[in-house]
Amino acid sequence: MNKYVIRFLSWVLFLPLLLNCGWQDRQVYSPQKNESIPAGRIPEEWPIPLDYPPATAPRAMVATSEDLATRVGVEILRGGGNAVDAAVAVAFALLVVHPLAGNLGGGGFAVLRMADGENATIDFRETAPLAATREMYFEEEEEESRISSWSGHMAVGVPGTVAGLWEMRRRFGTLAWEDLIAPAISMAEEGILVPEHLSRNIGRVEKRLSQFPATAAIFLPEGKPPEAGSRWRNLDLAATLRRIAAGGADEFYRGKTADLLVAEMERGGGLITHEDLLAYRTRWREPVEFDYRGYHVISVPPPSSGGLVLGLITGILEGYDLKKMGWHSHAHVHAMAEAMRWGFGARNTFLGDPDFVDIPIDRFLSREMTTRYREEISTERATPSSSVFPQDDGVADRGSTTHFSIVDPKGNAVAFTTTLNGWYGSGVTVAGAGFLLNNEMNDFTTKPGHPNRFGLIQGEANSIAPGKRMLSSMTPTIVLDPDGALFLVTGGAGGSRIISAVFQILSNAIDFDMGVNGAVNSPRFHQQHFPDRLSFEPDGTSDDLIQALERSGHQVEPARRFIGVSPTLLRKDGMWTGTGESHRREGGSARGF
Repeated sequence: MNKYVIRFLSWVLFLPLLLNCGWQDRQVYSPQKNESIPAGRIPEEWPIPLDYPPATAPRAMVATSEDLATRVGVEILRGGGNAVDAAVAVAFALLVVHPLAGNLGGGGFAVLRMADGENATIDFRETAPLAATREMYFEEEEEESRISSWSGHMAVGVPGTVAGLWEMRRRFGTLAWEDLIAPAISMAEEGILVPEHLSRNIGRVEKRLSQFPATAAIFLPEGKPPEAGSRWRNLDLAATLRRIAAGGADEFYRGKTADLLVAEMERGGGLITHEDLLAYRTRWREPVEFDYRGYHVISVPPPSSGGLVLGLITGILEGYDLKKMGWHSHAHVHAMAEAMRWGFGARNTFLGDPDFVDIPIDRFLSREMTTRYREEISTERATPSSSVFPQDDGVADRGSTTHFSIVDPKGNAVAFTTTLNGWYGSGVTVAGAGFLLNNEMNDFTTKPGHPNRFGLIQGEANSIAPGKRMLSSMTPTIVLDPDGALFLVTGGAGGSRIISAVFQILSNAIDFDMGVNGAVNSPRFHQQHFPDRLSFEPDGTSDDLIQALERSGHQVEPARRFIGVSPTLLRKDGMWTGTGESHRREGGSARGF
């Protein structure tokens, strides 16, 4: 399509939305019967409905954490773009409308399944600055170490998002780069109407954001979060996006934006220099691939732990008949929690950046390893985490990532996960450029034996080194059915809880034949080795089940919030069905045609 036509369409299609003139909803809705979830297993208090009609469409679909971004993706597909084009446009749109996780100053991973059968994974994870050292947080007291690796300029890794999006479009995209950024520029310039959940989320971290003048100027206008319904603009960000649209990734890593980022680092005592930005490279890596009950899973490799831990959990659980056990029965939850315990224990012991440490990938996926771990699991008693790759205990905390799933009419699919790590990252905004920077240094083993903000106690394989990528839990995943057709596109947000969420979605769909509502919206639980706690979502289980698990030796506690947020697409009965997980995090949607 002619690039001028695309630019014209971006204004025609998006300006009414920006001015709140209304849209005609182009989703195709199809009421569905209640799905096959065993009666009586979900408490009446469970707040997420399972019987509302999901979004359905025959040819193409987009699911994201923000409806404005979903609309952008759908219109790119309608305009002739493929799933990769839509992914690039959605990622830039999320920067504007979902700033707690959408980003220029972070990184992530994407798993791609092309219509010709090619599978690919792109790693645009952040890296440690060249001046970083293994001991850079050692001399600080524990709480000070957690703060400096989490908030402020010393917490920032070298961003990879712009390089990743540029490389994805270069290899697989079909539309012009500048046309994919045009919707985000329009929204940043014209402003968006602030949804209530965005105003509320900014308010939750107001104290931290107020510490950084450039951040406060954008996110706390007049000294407080923007009010719901008000028009919110970011003209510095719009100018940055215009430069990147004209100059590509080079502008971010070599141009004026690079100068502004380095100046921000110098102003706040951070480590990133021009040399760091010039040295940054994305990596195309071989996906992690394995089979689960006849379905073929394509997921992300190290430096994300997601694919290997997912493969290890599924390998252990293939030795159990989960369906016969009954969904969320004591036997079902016990077996899954034990598999998660062993999976996360192996994660925290062996995994790191494969460019720096040897990763036993084949061993993770081997029948020998999964059988060995399965044999260690008692059907009667929980295994103390202290006897599974022993470490000390820790505590978990909030993080922020965003995931989206896309399929196009030609059969291309993208599972894309990107992050700043914590909500609004380090809290630092690049003055004059209008975008936030990550706090990914906290994902390293910052201090041996000490937990990061997600409670993960990690090994030497994930220690800090110059130019090294920090270990991640992101799990963008694509699943093919036994006939080799696209079946499921998923992933999630939520730090270490992502892996648990993705496995439960996959298992719900395959083991229990659930549709997208049941697979995604059913209650979840999480066990990550340390802390040695089995967490259930609030109101997501019964007292009887909790008591039975405690009698088996599990230390059960309610999660403080939902476990994972997973915009997901699932093909069932010849139709794509989707959910944006708006019940777990407000704002998400799925749309298609």
